[in-house]
Amino acid sequence: MTEIRRPTTRLKELIHRTGRVLCVLHPPTAALARIMEQAGCEVGFVGTGGVVGGVTGLADVGTATMTECVQIAGWIAQSVSFPVMVDGDTGHGGVMAVRRLVRECIAAGLAGVRIDDQPIEAKRATQTAGVAVVPIADAVARYRAAVDMKNELDPDFVVMAQCYARDAIGGGLDDCLRRLAAYEREAGVDWVQFESPHSVDEIQRARALVTGPFSFMKGKLPRFLTLDEHLALGVTIAWLPGFTHHVIWAALWDFMQDFQRRGIAAWDDFVAGRADRPYPQPTAAAHGDGAEKQRELEQRYFTDDMLGTDTPKSHR
Repeated sequence: MTEIRRPTTRLKELIHRTGRVLCVLHPPTAALARIMEQAGCEVGFVGTGGVVGGVTGLADVGTATMTECVQIAGWIAQSVSFPVMVDGDTGHGGVMAVRRLVRECIAAGLAGVRIDDQPIEAKRATQTAGVAVVPIADAVARYRAAVDMKNELDPDFVVMAQCYARDAIGGGLDDCLRRLAAYEREAGVDWVQFESPHSVDEIQRARALVTGPFSFMKGKLPRFLTLDEHLALGVTIAWLPGFTHHVIWAALWDFMQDFQRRGIAAWDDFVAGRADRPYPQPTAAAHGDGAEKQRELEQRYFTDDMLGTDTPKSHR
């Protein structure tokens, strides 16, 4: 019998894996997450802007609540077998709010949470002007509260600290490097992320300070680094969540433009063009709560009259 590991345990294993890069992608919806799973996705990240914003229409400016984010991320996590983590923004409050965030994430079946070091009052989207960070002691306290809570409930749950200090008001590279090290060593988080490197050299300097799981966003780099370049830097996690959104947006835009011009012919040509390139449907797995499970339960619970059949169950 195949061993079924908890999502938290699986994510913890993946971020410590060596020799192969773990690609972190956005699963835009639960249905799309199922397609991504069939294509081999290993881990998903539910971002406040990209995924939660895609459902709610809210911008990534701190207006999405903790319960909204966890609810949406939980739906996605429960639809697939790969581990899913959620954007916890600034923790949604003080240390008690951070503890609740972690508790709710674990209860929802999530494998991890990313928490920023921005102030809750001025939370901004990544790579926008005016980003600020809280004092390092406040950030460490925030992360320690998250780590203590997860250790009480599930030590395998992953807490990731995202550092915005590189481009923050009054910040800079030295402050960023100091924070990355402190978040790992003093706060004890499982994983740290450098939000805005300006060069490969800055990534190398950060990697040299961090002994455990480490990743970086594109930040001010001129391009996304390849997976081989990640490995050459000693980085085995690639942060690439936004790719899925752009691919979907572009495909939908192309179809809608064609549909506006040609109507049903656009759909007919789409079907014909995919005739030798089938794509999966995001249906629930056989063991899930889909149509197959519904039929099984109806046979178990309903009477013959309810099932609308003349053949008694005992004769079937």
